[in-house]
Amino acid sequence: MAEKLALAAGYECLSRDALLEASEYSDIPEAKLVRAIHDAPSFLERFTYGKERYIAHIRAAIMRHVQKDNVVYHGLAGQFFLQGVPHVLKVRIIASLEDRIEEEMRRENISAEEARRILRKDDEERRRWSLALYGIDTWDSSLYDMVLHIKTMTVEDAVALILHNLEGPFATTAESQTSLDNLTLAAEVEAALIKRFPSVKASAKDGVVFVSVTAPLSERENVALKAEEMAERVPSVRQVKAHVVPIMTPD
Repeated sequence: MAEKLALAAGYECLSRDALLEASEYSDIPEAKLVRAIHDAPSFLERFTYGKERYIAHIRAAIMRHVQKDNVVYHGLAGQFFLQGVPHVLKVRIIASLEDRIEEEMRRENISAEEARRILRKDDEERRRWSLALYGIDTWDSSLYDMVLHIKTMTVEDAVALILHNLEGPFATTAESQTSLDNLTLAAEVEAALIKRFPSVKASAKDGVVFVSVTAPLSERENVALKAEEMAERVPSVRQVKAHVVPIMTPD
């Protein structure tokens, strides 16, 4: 469906390419990136920030493509990264479990029982992943502008419905593009800093980036300077304002 939609609209179609690009930028093996965006975080990784690091690079890669406009992205996490961008049409496609089982059997040459087990496991892992990292349920329809059930329509019908809604309120405006540009720059800065500052949070407005990191109180000044220095290397950053949240350590 994504490929047919992209072809009909004349858009780029993006999915696994974002993982490959993120892997190249971050020197993180693609297999780890795939697991990071598919599985729920383990207990240990909640403390080591392992998955947050991987996902920061995936987010930046996706945002770089979407920033150019006219993109169909299909895959996990897009609805999280692009919340609040007015011209991004977020669509959830659902199908009956029985239809999905038939497709899985055909594609993987496995039994119906095995296909059912795999699909239910995948669905639950994806839901746990979003709840663990974002506190958001992927089944929450409020995350999407459209929810289409392809049991009652063909792929072509669904493509036509989506195409019909691409204009109007979802047309790109100067204001909505600026909003996306700011989100993309913030994502780029977070990806650049996250290895050194695992808890980094960034926001941006017209090239001015606001960065928040944590550090012991005694290192506050040096950490702020380092965060600013690293963020200033990111293209399109005009100015950086770093805020350090102190970690109180025993004497």
